[in-house]
Amino acid sequence: MPRLALYTFGVLKSPLTDPAPLTREFYAIGAAVYREISQSPGYLAHAEAADGEQGMLFEADWGAWGEFAVPAWYAKGRTVETTALATTLSLWTDLRPAVDAIYTGLHRGALNRRYDWFEKTGHPNHVFWWVSDDVIPTWRDGVSKLEHLRDHGSAPHAFTFQRPFAPDGTPARINGIGSANDQPR
Repeated sequence: MPRLALYTFGVLKSPLTDPAPLTREFYAIGAAVYREISQSPGYLAHAEAADGEQGMLFEADWGAWGEFAVPAWYAKGRTVETTALATTLSLWTDLRPAVDAIYTGLHRGALNRRYDWFEKTGHPNHVFWWVSDDVIPTWRDGVSKLEHLRDHGSAPHAFTFQRPFAPDGTPARINGIGSANDQPR
């Protein structure tokens, strides 16, 4: 049975090591959001660095999730002191559970505050794609899918909540997300 991969990417206004209250708040909220989402029905797993070190993204050992990668448009730092991004890579059983987890609870509250922490880049901030049940997506897969989405729009192999596709490649509909006019024809 296919599983749903989700890659998210955002450019933060300040580096992860910034001691300012907004950065500390982002970390605190993020930790609580991860705990809540990991208990959501349909959640399977997410990429975690082997040592669990915050801010150690580029240097970390990500195991089966592969070498850490970011989209070409990310132009900020890549050291522990200068990295200014937040990204996730996760696996889900289906679209509906992912939507429910992301648009409810603590994550919904965090979404409402996203412009306190993140720059408006004009690029997509998430992408979905289906993988077979024996595949663990990699960071490079996520970057490739997000860049494809940016360049070509939603397609069966790289899509958004607003323009989703089923595992067989046919357009899908998620009740409560998007409108009939947003759906592929």
